[in-house]
Amino acid sequence: MYFAPVLRSEALKVLSLRSLCATLLAVLAATTAFSALAGVSDTSDPDFDPLFMALSGVTPGQIAAIAFGATAVSSEYQGNGIRLSLAAVPRRGRWFAAKLAAVAVPVFAVGLLSAFAALVAARAGLGAAADGLGVGEQARGVVGCALYLMLMALLASGLATLFRSGAATLATLIPFLLIVPFVIGDVAGGATDFLPDRAGQVVLYQTHDGLLGPWGGLAVTALWTAAALAAGAWRLRTRDA
Repeated sequence: MYFAPVLRSEALKVLSLRSLCATLLAVLAATTAFSALAGVSDTSDPDFDPLFMALSGVTPGQIAAIAFGATAVSSEYQGNGIRLSLAAVPRRGRWFAAKLAAVAVPVFAVGLLSAFAALVAARAGLGAAADGLGVGEQARGVVGCALYLMLMALLASGLATLFRSGAATLATLIPFLLIVPFVIGDVAGGATDFLPDRAGQVVLYQTHDGLLGPWGGLAVTALWTAAALAAGAWRLRTRDA
């Protein structure tokens, strides 16, 4: 079977599930709403960064993106649906690539819309505090936000394939992102800058310090994602459906 019909089939499966469509809407709602709230916050903090403040809703928004990626894959393992999928597409690598594309494209598209809406909403609240933002910086923030959300969704997809469970993926990944950096931050020093969320979110800042620049940070997140996808692909190839 050619790749195009496999991709079409996986896209229909993903977008026909109400829970997954609701999760995509949650990405948009959370990112926009929390950014709008941040736009009316105090701007006198010496560490205030107008671009990150305008896009700070990505922190709760990424939880919805992670849930989307995990659920899109783990739903295949409910009721042995994976057996039907692999019976229709015996080449597992082709099926896995189509599933990942069906996850990546909608998350990236919704991420672009979410980031743009968040930026507009937050700038309305920030007022003169955001006047220093250039067009290039804002474009980089919007595109970088969409890429970051897409990478996090794919990271969750890789882990869901490895664990064969959405619950196990969320129970592992969300605490890792939200708790571990704060627990080991003082001990590990700059090592936390190379965690997938910390590294990827550098692209959301107008100015940045440290070893990683905006695109270098996204590259680090991409490496984390690639490792998770490689582990998931290995599990998919070596274990019976």
